[in-house]
Amino acid sequence: SRAGQVVEEEYKRMFSGFHKEKIKVTGTEINLVRGGEGPPLLLLHGYPQSHIMWHKVAPSLSEKFNLVIPDLRGYGDSGTPDIDEEHYNYSKRATALDQVELMTKLGHDQFMVAGHDRGARVAHRMALDYTNRVIKLCALDIVPTHRIFADADKRLATMYWHWFFLIQKSPVPETLIGNNVEFYLRTQFGAWGERSDFVTEEAFAEYLRCFKNARVLQATCEDYRAGASIDLVHDESDMD
Repeated sequence: SRAGQVVEEEYKRMFSGFHKEKIKVTGTEINLVRGGEGPPLLLLHGYPQSHIMWHKVAPSLSEKFNLVIPDLRGYGDSGTPDIDEEHYNYSKRATALDQVELMTKLGHDQFMVAGHDRGARVAHRMALDYTNRVIKLCALDIVPTHRIFADADKRLATMYWHWFFLIQKSPVPETLIGNNVEFYLRTQFGAWGERSDFVTEEAFAEYLRCFKNARVLQATCEDYRAGASIDLVHDESDMD
């Protein structure tokens, strides 16, 4: 369709010179773009985004780095493993393993990783579990997950209300978000900055497309449910 062609043309402009592909790892299939020359750098996105969030900085970074920019499991066009009672399939440990296996398949024994928001939590777990693989880590815009819950008060709960909304039992948040996905996403992005243009309409259209997929919507809620359960168990074991 003409609309599909316009979207595809805009995507190519966003990641001009990058190669898009999907690679199977043990637990799922990872959608990614890659390009550039230099030492390998893995870029991990946050919520409610996908690899698209890096489109403004990827061209300049590709001049110095060999970039690998994936969608995390459950996000974007990556696979959406089934949910489980322990929430393990969306734990940071499982998600970190995806990315380590991805880098192995791309021939990168050691690499740098930069993550934003949920991606930073995945990167943090990756650095703990695979200390011989991650040579540099940049964790953007996070504090440790256990501190979020331990220090929660009225101010924090008001600012980060989605943390406590998304962890509710399925299908409560999925149903409420699914009734008006666009309104929910615009509310999320609008709460994070005074500038209205920090998320381009082209990027927003991609996020909206992905979140209209019921599997993605459920998987992204599971990410937060894991953060309030099994991820805390894993983190606490590292602090013992």
